[in-house]
Amino acid sequence: MTRAIKRYWVPFLSIAALGFGVFGAVNLSAQQGSRGGGQGRPTEEMLNACVSKAAGDVCSFESSEQDEVSGTCFAPQNRPLACRPSGGPRGRRGGGQDGRGPDAGDQGDPIASTQAQSLGVRCSSEVNELNEQLGLKSEAKWSCTRGQRLLVANGVPNHATGTFPNANNPNRISAQTVSFATTLTPVARTGSGRPVKVPAYALNGIKFDPGTAGRCESDVTDPASCDLGRGTGEWHIEALGQSSFAFGDDENHAHVQPSGEYHYHGIPEGMLTEQTAAGEAMQLIGWAADGFPVYARYGYADPKYSTSPLRAMKSSYQLKSTPDAGRPSSGVIPMGAFTQDYEYVAGSGDLDECNGRFGVTPDFPTGVYHYYATDTYPFLQRCVKGSVDSQPTAERRGEARGERGQGRGRGNRPPRGGGRS
Repeated sequence: MTRAIKRYWVPFLSIAALGFGVFGAVNLSAQQGSRGGGQGRPTEEMLNACVSKAAGDVCSFESSEQDEVSGTCFAPQNRPLACRPSGGPRGRRGGGQDGRGPDAGDQGDPIASTQAQSLGVRCSSEVNELNEQLGLKSEAKWSCTRGQRLLVANGVPNHATGTFPNANNPNRISAQTVSFATTLTPVARTGSGRPVKVPAYALNGIKFDPGTAGRCESDVTDPASCDLGRGTGEWHIEALGQSSFAFGDDENHAHVQPSGEYHYHGIPEGMLTEQTAAGEAMQLIGWAADGFPVYARYGYADPKYSTSPLRAMKSSYQLKSTPDAGRPSSGVIPMGAFTQDYEYVAGSGDLDECNGRFGVTPDFPTGVYHYYATDTYPFLQRCVKGSVDSQPTAERRGEARGERGQGRGRGNRPPRGGGRS
């Protein structure tokens, strides 16, 4: 389920030897040279510095050289909090934007008024039921502790799905090992957001993974020449909002990766209550990598008042009026097939670059920054407004392994959802 990710604070790897169970297949490679973390372990001083603190709190400790070291409290999944020196450990893969996306500093400054406290909101949400269609048990358990919201799940949906394998998706749904953690006190920033591959997890433990590994070269004259599995080329194929390519997605805008991971590319229709499906309720469906909530389709017409009517939220992305230079001919592959076909137009819809906004919700009656799954591009947010530094399983865009083994060529069913905002 999870990937081999080196960008996080890997010196905690050896803590597993102290008896902390690892729920997940995250392979953290121990690196040497972190300040005070001999043999890949945080020192006792690092651990003591975060006693009675929460993830993200400022901390300090005395190093082995008797220097005062400042940092923030941080805990990789299922590990104790410890003080991570400012700037992170030495030996971290990449630097700046190279290899792992923008640094947190590139997101802009924190907006103090958006600081949220989500402790007590869906902290004990749980799914434990048999999916009779699949013959598999769906399990997902959320908890809140020491400043973090935690999920352990098996990646089996708790609703009806399409048929898998199918003609355009040869993969079968199987149980996974899912582990996810994020902060209980997120704060949005002034920048345009941080790109992430997996922006959120649904309450049922299924990941939101809106992008695809499908690519096209600039000179293609037939959609069948594009590779939907792990292609090459600069043109990124969208799963939804187009009819040129078929990814075998079902009515939940979901399909299956070669690993057996069922995942959402758009609104998970099977999760919605009857009221939400009818546009009569606003429904929280998941938690984002930065700790803010995710809602499905509907929000209040006036974000300041819960007494205002509900309506479908409109994204602020639009199809470009003119194809980008070098794009395959729109006569062969119509606009809307590629990620690059869309542009953000501030003020043209209800939502910002990350498909979110600040406003009141049923779960946060005084207001909170939150995201929406929408019927049009980007369908699910492609970035987050808050920090993901306390969320060790978030995948930055460009570091994903992709969806291999998918079909090729022209689709035989237009996915649900339009192509234009």
